[in-house]
Amino acid sequence: MSRTRRVAVGALLTAMATVLMYLEIPLPFMPAFLKYDLSEVPILIAAFAFGPLTAIVIELLKNLIMLAISNSTMGIGQLANFAAGVAFAGSAGLVYRYLKSRKGALISMLIGTIVLSVTTPLLNYYVFLELYARFMGFSTEAIIGMTQAVNQFVVDKRTLIVFAFVPFNLFKGLTVSLITFIVYKPISRLIHGNNCEV
Repeated sequence: MSRTRRVAVGALLTAMATVLMYLEIPLPFMPAFLKYDLSEVPILIAAFAFGPLTAIVIELLKNLIMLAISNSTMGIGQLANFAAGVAFAGSAGLVYRYLKSRKGALISMLIGTIVLSVTTPLLNYYVFLELYARFMGFSTEAIIGMTQAVNQFVVDKRTLIVFAFVPFNLFKGLTVSLITFIVYKPISRLIHGNNCEV
């Protein structure tokens, strides 16, 4: 593939990811600040088609664009989204680089979902919740209270992670993986021609 075509495809996937990030879907038993969207689908496609580094670059560009357009979380939301995307698409893309097959794609997406569901809750527990509370003028207790209003299992910071962040990231990783697995082969043929592995 020529460099020009690669850049053009990367730009298109970046645009798709940015648009999809706008289309947020509310989830039951989840607080409003946990925003579910499908913007990781084109980024995971990029990870499979071009490798983890390209996926990370697109993840960065998506969040920089969102930061320029909407800064409602003082950049904390974009930083958390970037970290989650790197954990998910970066790890999945790295594994897929060495296992380029349908089975390899499933394994890589499963590993990506596990990495996402472990690292992101830990980052929220130790970093992002405190940053969000500090920059948005909330206390951590207020964030816990917002979540408790829709999820009775949340009573403190630990249960916030266990009963909100972990299920949220598992659901997001699995649904994004399923959609990507369904759409990747036809999209890969458009990107690479008929020489696609999945």
